[in-house]
Amino acid sequence: MSFKCGIVGLPNVGKSTLFNALTNSSKAQAANFPFCTIEPNVGVVPVPDERLDKLVEISKSKKKINTTIEFVDIAGLVAGASKGEGLGNKFLSHIREVDAVIHMIRCFDSDDIQNVNPTVDPIRDLEIIETEMMLADLESIQKRLEKNNKKNVDEEQLKILEIASDCINNSKDIQILYEQFDKKLISQSGLLSLKPKIFVCNVDEASVQNGNKYTQAFIDKYGEKNTLIVSADIENQINQLENEEKENYMEMIGLKRTGLNMLIQKGYNILELDTYFTSGPEETRAWTIQKNCTAPKAAGEIHTDFEKGFIRAETIAYEDFIANDGWVNSKTNGKMRLEGKDYIVKDGDILNFRFNT
Repeated sequence: MSFKCGIVGLPNVGKSTLFNALTNSSKAQAANFPFCTIEPNVGVVPVPDERLDKLVEISKSKKKINTTIEFVDIAGLVAGASKGEGLGNKFLSHIREVDAVIHMIRCFDSDDIQNVNPTVDPIRDLEIIETEMMLADLESIQKRLEKNNKKNVDEEQLKILEIASDCINNSKDIQILYEQFDKKLISQSGLLSLKPKIFVCNVDEASVQNGNKYTQAFIDKYGEKNTLIVSADIENQINQLENEEKENYMEMIGLKRTGLNMLIQKGYNILELDTYFTSGPEETRAWTIQKNCTAPKAAGEIHTDFEKGFIRAETIAYEDFIANDGWVNSKTNGKMRLEGKDYIVKDGDILNFRFNT
């Protein structure tokens, strides 16, 4: 499975610049005027994983295949978008298609880059976007709860929609739904307000290490857990450099990890994802799965026939695979296990599936 993150925010906060940096491309038009992005730009990015390189080396694989993440650069929203202001509902609909929302928030001063608001205020800006998403949800809920449409909605979804409506109308925390319903059921509701969120505070170069007054105010209100401080301009500069130059430049400005790596880690955490590997002389490949995924479900990521005909999984923990220099020694030294249908795949497992055709 690949997962999809949509980059949203007000116009001119750096969404397209970040998209270009993350996807190492210039396919997103980045310009100093509102709504320069109209159709969403989409980029598929290989997920960096140092473990993959080590497995390729040990297995002497001919090919290395990373798992991927998809970034979608969605046009800037403004107050009133749910009623058609700016570019309106069209772009709210694009948010429905993503697994997680990256809120891009302006946390820098600039006389050169237009701001749709007279001042820089990341908390206000986020509230504008969140309000528009909630209003769009409310309209969608009301339609689905109308008498004519109600009969097409199952009982549990009806409960979710009714509680969500109450939360939005009465300024209650809509996240309480997660205390009462399964995440899969909630995701089927298609409500924008319930999408997992990552907050990216876009700063200037001087603030990239320690933040600034804007990021501090934002973190004081929303916390650090799902918040990243990134300079989209610097990320773009880094991606223009060769590997050695990248390392030198990052060391010079005090950056330990790129924004891409930090975003992927946050994305995996909020979406509760793990990675397992297949590794042999032909190829070494990374596969993305949900946490607590059973071995047959993990096999199904490769091919549905693997899941249907699953017998067992030859399993080696990543550390054991490295310490024993691959499959043969791991098996000889008793580090390979045969796991059945109930086995919960661990992050980093190297697996070989046995199945009936």
